[in-house]
Amino acid sequence: MDSKQKTILVIDDDAFLLSMYDIKFKKAGFNVIVSAGGNDALRKLREGLLPDAITVDIVMPDLDGIQFLQEMRRLHLAPLAAIIVLSNQSQSEDIENAKKYGIDGYIVKATTIPSEVVTEVEKIIQEKKK
Repeated sequence: MDSKQKTILVIDDDAFLLSMYDIKFKKAGFNVIVSAGGNDALRKLREGLLPDAITVDIVMPDLDGIQFLQEMRRLHLAPLAAIIVLSNQSQSEDIENAKKYGIDGYIVKATTIPSEVVTEVEKIIQEKKK
């Protein structure tokens, strides 16, 4: 990781997971912005937030992850951010559906421990910059 502190927007409706990923990413040197849903995340991006990476869950009550990706792309928000789906939805059709929106990575929460998620996100950010 280079010397500039990276900012990550973590979107998940699960308060426990938001808190856990907030701690894990901060421990790895990230500036962490959390959002409990897609609408809140879109508001933050519209207000000018320019994260280096965004992790988004798929299953959320107000605006799901796919709808969030659709809106984010339609509004051309955070065009340089690495977009990573972080979900328990692991069927190939879920992954293919998310890929339609130009994601940079797809991590299945149930099979990846939090420290591995941080490592994978750092790797995806570096790959995005090449």
